Amino acid sequence: MDEPLIDTQSDEHFMRLALREARKALAATEVPIGAVIVHEGKVIARAWNQVETLKDATAHAEMLCLTAAQSAMGDWRLEGCTLYVTKEPCPMCAGAIVHCRPSRVVIGCSDPKAGAAGGWINLLQSNPPLNHTCDISSGVLAEECLYLIQSFFREAREKKKENPRREYRFEEGE
Repeated sequence: MDEPLIDTQSDEHFMRLALREARKALAATEVPIGAVIVHEGKVIARAWNQVETLKDATAHAEMLCLTAAQSAMGDWRLEGCTLYVTKEPCPMCAGAIVHCRPSRVVIGCSDPKAGAAGGWINLLQSNPPLNHTCDISSGVLAEECLYLIQSFFREAREKKKENPRREYRFEEGE
């Protein structure tokens, strides 16, 4: 079986677009995670975390992006698509990814504490009960992706020190 041809320059290009989405989240005081979905070399969906904005715990960048891509494709199956996401998906997002069936997932930085694409657990591969597996590429622009998230949480901790009575909802495992 032939291995898929992976164009690392394209991966970096599309990850930069996902980082652009993550910066939108940052500007909205959301955990800065962004995602784009590509089909046949074209971006068909893009999204950023909007949990606080939409008051919806499921409004992760990946979930919003999957929904937009399904609409663009006119099908819930995203076969032949690649999802680019700045941080390793959580279990909720990984489950949705498996059910939507993209061919490939490209990840910026890993999440050893709560990631579900190989960090803490791997729901995208080697899980026989699930109906689909995805090829995974990790570490694309990892330093930039990690820096954005770490900066966000560092600033949130500083704000909490300045005003300890204010409630902050940001969790580092997000």
